[in-house]
Amino acid sequence: MQQFPTFWADPVSHLVRRQPDSPVLYLAPRTLQDTARRFRSGFPGLVSYAVKANDRAEVLDNLVAAGLDTFDVASPAEMTAVRRAFPGAVLHYNNPVRSRDEVAAGIAHGVASWSVDDPGELDKLADVPKAAEIAVRLALPVKGAVYDFGTKFGATPDLAANLLRRVAEGGWRPSLCFHPGTQCEDPRAWAAYIAEAAKIASCAGVTLTRLNVGGGFPAHRSGTAPDLGAVFAEIRTATDLAFAPQPPDLLCEPGRALVAEAFTLAARIKGMRDGGKTVYLNDGIYGGLSELRDMGLSGRVRVIAPDGTQRRAPPLRRVVFGPTCDSLDRLPDGLALPGDARDGDHVLFDGLGAYSVAISTGFNGYGLHDIVSVDRLTGHATPHA
Repeated sequence: MQQFPTFWADPVSHLVRRQPDSPVLYLAPRTLQDTARRFRSGFPGLVSYAVKANDRAEVLDNLVAAGLDTFDVASPAEMTAVRRAFPGAVLHYNNPVRSRDEVAAGIAHGVASWSVDDPGELDKLADVPKAAEIAVRLALPVKGAVYDFGTKFGATPDLAANLLRRVAEGGWRPSLCFHPGTQCEDPRAWAAYIAEAAKIASCAGVTLTRLNVGGGFPAHRSGTAPDLGAVFAEIRTATDLAFAPQPPDLLCEPGRALVAEAFTLAARIKGMRDGGKTVYLNDGIYGGLSELRDMGLSGRVRVIAPDGTQRRAPPLRRVVFGPTCDSLDRLPDGLALPGDARDGDHVLFDGLGAYSVAISTGFNGYGLHDIVSVDRLTGHATPHA
């Protein structure tokens, strides 16, 4: 059921009126739905949302409202969350390592598509209904992403061909899938995987039901927004070329690129030292800013004074700590904040809808818990698609 929370005009109006002393995540439902519709109209195939990026009910409800009916889930808990939002949703269970109890839960939830990258894991799927799709997950040493998923999941091409043959012989719907890595900004990464997938299918002597080109689509972190349309076009062209004359149906499973732009995270400066060279925020790596440790600093940061005016002095690079008593709670050095930033100001991080609230902890009693709906997110650019 779609939720209709109280709306504010924008983050600044809420900050000025309420002066929150805890971090707040601002959601613009219209931006989220528009992004989903751009993916659906721009990608040349089926769009499945990777729930792990943000499993909040507000997110799932708005994606359903935008027409999404297929969801990539990684656990029984995510299956339950999706079923609450949309009982008739199509579930794809693409976490390739599962306990036998998790397999049973997936069957009970009616999972339509599964992935596999190991013979032992395929054996666990013996009771999966034959009408289901089983996609063999491929891994290649392809560059272009911030970090690679291939060190944890994915079969070599030879093993993938053997597994694909077994899937077909077992009577399931055979498919291939891959993930180019998170925040992948090079369309050639998808092209390399697609070309290899065609070779694997040919080697196995199997006609694919579908090709899942994964997630990894980049979100806007700094500078110019990524051109997702160019990625979509490369995927279509590479698939037509590699699988001519009959390319398989395509599927993608974006997480970050679907939800990041619809949120702004607002933290507050709770202290400054060393003449302002060191800043303490009320959120950090144990909260909604956890990904900055691995992804690097965002270039989309604004500082708002308590009265709502934006600080505009020339930026200074700061050492920034989070609120906990752990000295590891420190952002990568060099966060650029305006020179006139002051204690009590609000620091807004745009584009932080993915992997913020999803992996925020409550360590030391801190953490990201509040989501406020707004009509618009001031300062956001519209990504190309």
